[in-house]
Amino acid sequence: MLIAGFPAGAWGTNCYVVAPAAGEECVIIDPGHLAAQGVEDMLARHRLKPVAVVLSHGHIDHVASVVPVCGAHGVPAYLHPADRYMLTDPEKALGRSIGAALMGELTVGEPDDLRELTDGGTLSLAGLEFSVAHAPGHTKGSVTYRLPEAADVPSVLFSGDLLFAGSVGRTDLPGGSTPELYESLARVCLPLDDSTVVLSGHGPQTTIGRERATNPYLGEVARGQGAPDTAAPRRGL
Repeated sequence: MLIAGFPAGAWGTNCYVVAPAAGEECVIIDPGHLAAQGVEDMLARHRLKPVAVVLSHGHIDHVASVVPVCGAHGVPAYLHPADRYMLTDPEKALGRSIGAALMGELTVGEPDDLRELTDGGTLSLAGLEFSVAHAPGHTKGSVTYRLPEAADVPSVLFSGDLLFAGSVGRTDLPGGSTPELYESLARVCLPLDDSTVVLSGHGPQTTIGRERATNPYLGEVARGQGAPDTAAPRRGL
């Protein structure tokens, strides 16, 4: 399997390209702020043909390049319906102004072919099977995508802004909910094998086992102690 990624734009949001191998069809995950050129570079480097864009949630740092990327390749985008409004009104999703300079760099709006995600569904794209789990907390429409274990390749969880190396998503923006985030961590992350590789929306990769042992939020959730009593910083836009 080929998974390539890079941090894009003002918020350093991780954008991923996933394919069975070089020279084949691929899926693009979270093309955020100023990600379009980086996507094109990865497609050319690995000789890939995109068939879809999938989005972990609707915050502008994850979706800012979805219109140009989808338009350039004539592919659909997938997003949970609870976050759809964020594509056309990104500042409403943040409860504050992004700033004129950044807004001038953004292509606000929906791609021509926008498809809705459902919890527990499977997306069969580019010869891969992505399991979709609705994981609200950071936003109402946050989702994760998981690829199953295959041969000597461990399962991979694209966690968006739910789970990070050493942290979790912030919940103080419109649509955020701390109780929902902790429920999502318990339901989506904790049942996974320790070997599951976590590729998040920001920062380095990690594993479920490492986070179960060292992440103060996930550790408290695993011990069933309710809202974690920790001052560790959270991440996200």
